[in-house]
Amino acid sequence: MTETCLLANGRLPASTEMSPKQVVEKSELLAGIPSGTQVYVTDLGNASEDMIVSAAKILTDKGLAAVPHMAARRYASAQDFERRITRLTQEAGVNDVLVIAGEADKAGPLTSSVALLETGLFDKLGIKKIGVAGHPEGAPDIKPDVIKSFLMHKHELAKNSDAEFRIVTQFGFDPHQVSVWLDEIRAWGNTFPVHIGVAGPAKMTTLLKYAAFAGVENSLNFLKKRGGAVVSMLSGYDPNTMVEPLEARITSQPDSQLAQIHVYPFGGVAKTSEWLLARGSWSFQTPSSPLTANEIA
Repeated sequence: MTETCLLANGRLPASTEMSPKQVVEKSELLAGIPSGTQVYVTDLGNASEDMIVSAAKILTDKGLAAVPHMAARRYASAQDFERRITRLTQEAGVNDVLVIAGEADKAGPLTSSVALLETGLFDKLGIKKIGVAGHPEGAPDIKPDVIKSFLMHKHELAKNSDAEFRIVTQFGFDPHQVSVWLDEIRAWGNTFPVHIGVAGPAKMTTLLKYAAFAGVENSLNFLKKRGGAVVSMLSGYDPNTMVEPLEARITSQPDSQLAQIHVYPFGGVAKTSEWLLARGSWSFQTPSSPLTANEIA
């Protein structure tokens, strides 16, 4: 059972992400993010290792929880991966990572997130928290039975790890589909808490571009069909249309594995921060104790 989920104000807590370049060159954006917040450091193959490590260190030094993407296929060798995670832990104080397969024009010998986990390096180097990918709408190039097999294999690996595992998902726009998927993976035997990906406030045209690129076709169609209901002429897409039904799910199902939202800042980090502060998912005040399952039952 998930013991903590909603904050005392009834809102889901949230993480977000930034590119290494944003962190290094626009560190003023960090002023809008409360201390302790998980800030994922993306790896799209267009930033050097030095910049990624520098970005993680800046976040750690600012009192934020740096969560670098560890993209298996981007490492030319197992030694390259070991060097990266060693630098992140020893130079930047990282103890939380997101482990993904990633994409590369020419994949190295480590072709999956499982391959990274099986090296044992995360435990050896003191990683305490590990995020793994989730796919509420499936993955374009992976069959559903393979997705299930990989997730359950990660549960086996987690049993022998000191780290706490969680699922972090791709973004989407259909809360009903997310609920169906949460029930599905629970039936598979999932025990990891789930952080649901949410697109932050942004223009409709921006969201359509990212949705098409990410392959979330079902959500893309959902957004198009419901455009009049979810898009404001003044503010664009309102992420609350996605998040509030998820919060309602937790209220009605206190034992839900849904624990947090992860917000993709497609409309900009500043705009995302403003929205999260306004809705109460973030606060610069002393955090209120989260509600327990019994308190919201």
